[in-house]
Amino acid sequence: MLVDSHAHLNDPQLAGELSEVVERARQAGVMHIINVGDTVDGSRFAIDQAEQHSCVWAAVAVHPHEAASLDDYAAEQLREMSKNHKVVAIGEIGLDYYYENCDREVQKRAFERQIELALEVGLPIIVHSRDAHADVLSILKEAASRGVTGVLHCYSGSLELAMEFIDLGFFISIAGPVTFKNAKRPVEVASRIPLDRLLIETDCPYLAPVPVRGKRNEPAYVRYTAEKIAELRGVTLEELAEATTKNAARLFGIPISTD
Repeated sequence: MLVDSHAHLNDPQLAGELSEVVERARQAGVMHIINVGDTVDGSRFAIDQAEQHSCVWAAVAVHPHEAASLDDYAAEQLREMSKNHKVVAIGEIGLDYYYENCDREVQKRAFERQIELALEVGLPIIVHSRDAHADVLSILKEAASRGVTGVLHCYSGSLELAMEFIDLGFFISIAGPVTFKNAKRPVEVASRIPLDRLLIETDCPYLAPVPVRGKRNEPAYVRYTAEKIAELRGVTLEELAEATTKNAARLFGIPISTD
């Protein structure tokens, strides 16, 4: 059984057929889905969807692209949402210097403010880091010293940097790009990081893995990513699934079983 540790079921591409998407995931052996918010409204919708299905859980936050919207009102809304029994993380939060839809200093303040929220409510964080690994590492070093843990989602950095995040107590999540033809860094990371720090995800509806690359991604397809990583590590799919499911349960506090 598998866990999709990062999905956006609240995206318009998927939101209209939630029951069908969840059922296809179940048929593919996906036992839990972490449904990740990126705005206040999107986070609220993620919770609503999680409450409809026992296998779906929610994370709430404002994405770095939307960092300028994190005012006092938005922060209070996230704080209230974080009390919901289906909310298992604050995320996704972090820094994105690739698109730079928001000023870097504004992104940093939003990142740090939401880390404070995670500390306050006792939840792990889901971290987005794109072309911003040095600043993310610096912020997470301070956060980890205060007891924050979490996951670097859809990890795209080097193996050496991944080990630095792991040394801080963080997990590394690998998505569909590990199946792409020229995926050097994701392959190296997926092959060599400690198995007890590895998660898998779709980041759907984006980044569909081979053999469905180019199509709309969905949680059922996390199986293709798992199969590729199992092949790279020289283990069975069952061994990879068991380990990554236990890791997700440990990080997010979700049950191994959906019963």
